[in-house]
Amino acid sequence: MPSWDVFNNVLRIDLLLKLGLAVILGGAIGMEREIKAKPAGLRTNILICIGACLLTDVSIRIGLVNGVRIGDPGRIAAQIVSGIGFIGAGTIMQGGGMVTGLTSAATIWVVAALGMAIGAGFYIEAAGAGALVTIVLAWLGRVEHKIRRVRRIVHYTVKARPGSSLNDLRDVLAAEGISIVSSETYDHPDDRTFELRVIGPAIQFETAGDKLLARDDVLSVSGG
Repeated sequence: MPSWDVFNNVLRIDLLLKLGLAVILGGAIGMEREIKAKPAGLRTNILICIGACLLTDVSIRIGLVNGVRIGDPGRIAAQIVSGIGFIGAGTIMQGGGMVTGLTSAATIWVVAALGMAIGAGFYIEAAGAGALVTIVLAWLGRVEHKIRRVRRIVHYTVKARPGSSLNDLRDVLAAEGISIVSSETYDHPDDRTFELRVIGPAIQFETAGDKLLARDDVLSVSGG
């Protein structure tokens, strides 16, 4: 009977085990993304993890000739780190004053890192990191949501055209769930400056400044 080494060299059982672990870890993270209907879901994360695992294994073995290393094992693996950025960039979108998809892009990046760790044979490290990533995605999102709903006080300096009305600014902010606590108005030859102290949910301040700038009579907004 052929020895285990012969079977492994021919069938690459160790690689199959690596790819299987990549499916499990990539699938666990991808399932969480799929449930939340994110751009990079189950299949995307599994494929990225498998691809990174396979390329890392190839990168390590390609420089070996008769057991002697003659090349740099990081030459292919290094390209995974930079190349995965192109996929991650495709999930990031900007619109309405908000940037979305950053978490999906970061997930793709870390899934590729898991695949590389598996391909390099660091199974415990990959499993531990995969578990932590799953916990962060599944549970810390709730904490983040609560933090973003906490009310906070912000100071805005709004420069507008001469004669602009504070009530118009108040209406724009009120539509975002933000109230003006106090205000000071300063008239200059070229503009009217409003010093505002406002309060509202933290998440609403991400778009409030853009909504003010969308008005024709507002010249600039600082603070926030």
